[in-house]
Amino acid sequence: MNREALETWRGRVRGSLLGGAIGDALGAPVEFESGRKILKKHPQLLRTFVTGDAGWPPGTVTDDTQMTLFTIEGLIRAGVRSDRGLGLTLAPVHHAYDRWLDTQQRSAPSGERDGWLQAEQWLYARRAPGNTCLGALRGARQGGPRITQYGVQAVNSSKGCGGVMRVAPFGLMPAKFSTEWVFDAAAEAAGYTHGHPTGKLASGALAAIIHQICGGAELDAALDTAAELLTRHEGHEETSTALAAARRGPVRLEELGGGWVAEEALAIGVYAALVYPGPEQVLDALALAVTHSGDSDSTGAICGNILGALHREAALPAELACAVEGRAVILQLADDFVEEFSRTEPHPGFAARYPSS
Repeated sequence: MNREALETWRGRVRGSLLGGAIGDALGAPVEFESGRKILKKHPQLLRTFVTGDAGWPPGTVTDDTQMTLFTIEGLIRAGVRSDRGLGLTLAPVHHAYDRWLDTQQRSAPSGERDGWLQAEQWLYARRAPGNTCLGALRGARQGGPRITQYGVQAVNSSKGCGGVMRVAPFGLMPAKFSTEWVFDAAAEAAGYTHGHPTGKLASGALAAIIHQICGGAELDAALDTAAELLTRHEGHEETSTALAAARRGPVRLEELGGGWVAEEALAIGVYAALVYPGPEQVLDALALAVTHSGDSDSTGAICGNILGALHREAALPAELACAVEGRAVILQLADDFVEEFSRTEPHPGFAARYPSS
């Protein structure tokens, strides 16, 4: 990969992660409000960070961003493991989600923390974590945190958006990984907590969209590829129908659903990106994505993941990009991800920073 291509990819990785966090933090304070109430309070749509009913400070992220960061950390660890000749598997991603579970069950890092990300105190805040994610990860432990069954799919019928809202990092994988692999890997990772086919396939579709964008595709072409990949999988109909509805437009956002379930969250995030596709329109798209009676933080995050990858970090609204919680950690993980997957030789310090056991 030449230097120009590397820096373009780095901008997409940083843009997608940071854009997702911005959308998450923008929508979090209004997540449980009606679209009508949001518009009454913000007639020009919500374009700046505010404090919500939960009392979280402006710019605060939720479990959506927390789990996304553990996803990318898990992928880095998978890469480090692969450097040792062990092959790239997804078990380190499941292991990462298990570490996120620790942050939701403790008030601070313990002496047994595993890696630098788990030592970040700000990640120990409980920001309305999804019950499905918590329950599935607790269930996978099978009696204790030291005997977790990594890589095992959840046995439930949930298609909540807790899978799709965290899998954008799969789409950021370099071009040597096929979009088909990215789709299937993201679907598998979503399946660690969400057992319904739609929860998995909507996640695969989002990752495929972002991967195509990172390869240089325009948004419409990326959506075409994701739509075609969906048809190869049994049970794709709900996700395919939702994406088709988002692409037909214009529609009232509420017609696409509330975003509480995976296909609706994906459709709303995609629709907002299609309405405002330009690099100078990112804030317009994010503002639209969170203005509805539903899961505003997740739909904002998905929209930000897509447009951040499409237009790169420089296109993000500067005042929000500077103020979002965890910015330094987000960008460190983005740069480490690019470093891990662009080097021809293992990074000498990553084995300690990202233990692969």
